Amino acid sequence: MITNEQLQAIANTVNQAGLSDETVSLLRQSHPPMHFTYCMDDDLPNHTPILEQEAFNLYLIDGREHCLCLTSDLANATGVVVAEIIPE
Repeated sequence: MITNEQLQAIANTVNQAGLSDETVSLLRQSHPPMHFTYCMDDDLPNHTPILEQEAFNLYLIDGREHCLCLTSDLANATGVVVAEIIPE
């Protein structure tokens, strides 16, 4: 389970530290046992982010089964995708 407060804390960390592999490592250390993935936002077409920011979007991961999948259900979320938005 992930809370709205945790999502906001994650967004605050990314906004303050900038989006990088190092920031994602910091998130992993700060929010165990939550799973974090970093990708480009256009790698996730046809999905709605759970939280939108100017430079990135956050998506929820459900890892309860053998394969990871995206979800919009905070109660079933086990991780977060931090997806960088490339300005056009």
